[in-house]
Amino acid sequence: MPTEEEHKKFLQMAIDESRFSIEHKSSPFGAVIVKDGKLISKAHNSVVFSNDATAHAEVNAIRMAGKVLHTFDLTGCILYSSCEPCPMCLNAAKWANIKEVYFAADRDDADKIGFRDLVFYKGGDIKVKHISLIEADKVMQEWYHSKDKKPY
Repeated sequence: MPTEEEHKKFLQMAIDESRFSIEHKSSPFGAVIVKDGKLISKAHNSVVFSNDATAHAEVNAIRMAGKVLHTFDLTGCILYSSCEPCPMCLNAAKWANIKEVYFAADRDDADKIGFRDLVFYKGGDIKVKHISLIEADKVMQEWYHSKDKKPY
């Protein structure tokens, strides 16, 4: 179990990544992933220069940690972020089986500097409608009955 000082050390690393990000003309967000007290990955936001709306610091750090550890299952890892993860990033952490997330600034701090994180916590204006097609279920059943599948 990391101490308060260790948590602060890793949060500072995430903040350093956020500073690196703004120095490279991107957004002020950084994240690191740690396992057993060791740094596994560090990343910053790259939405602007990659033209990828999902390239948040936390998602980038998760992607990198998966490559370093050769697995999509990041059980035992801790995510540290310079700012409170948005719902997308928090859910990415859940998909990766990360059970602990620590952050420095929060959603209100992001809102104050012009980021629209708050709208994502409240829901949003997006149309989502189910249109059932039998082929979709057939493909899912094929995967389910496959001997080669790797559930996650």
